[in-house]
Amino acid sequence: MAIDRGKTIRGALAGALAAGAWAALMPLDKRVLHSDFDDVELLGKAITRQSWWPAAGLLAHLQNGALFGAVYANVAPRTPLPSWARGPAAGMAENFATWPLVALTDRLHPAREELPAAFANPRALAQSMWRHLLFGVLLGELERRLNADDRVDPPDYSHLISTNGHARPEHFAPAS
Repeated sequence: MAIDRGKTIRGALAGALAAGAWAALMPLDKRVLHSDFDDVELLGKAITRQSWWPAAGLLAHLQNGALFGAVYANVAPRTPLPSWARGPAAGMAENFATWPLVALTDRLHPAREELPAAFANPRALAQSMWRHLLFGVLLGELERRLNADDRVDPPDYSHLISTNGHARPEHFAPAS
């Protein structure tokens, strides 16, 4: 499988943008779902316990999104799903593949005493599912638009249009 550098970079950009939207909406979903589960905090406090953990966590979160987007841009076109379903499917697959690791972070994370226990918390799982779905929808659409193939000609529907701009009546219903 050949890797197109431009497509990969645009996929990484789409992933970083989608991860940025995820991070921006976390305060809202924390209020709506009454759960303090925070991916940026989880990542940031794994990197440092200093006061700059939010910046480190956000950078790590954006980097993870970019990496996921780069891989997605090369794999998604080969996925046997409609283009609109590829991003959400990838986001949800990533959610359910990585959620079991949350049990380890509850026990082994260096800041586990400062973080809410998440694995057995259905609200935290709901947050994770919502965030990954949002990420997947945005990633799929952004990547599709950024990597649109300009060489593909739009379909020609001129045979369905009459000269006055209205559809031809013979195409309204099948001929008997």
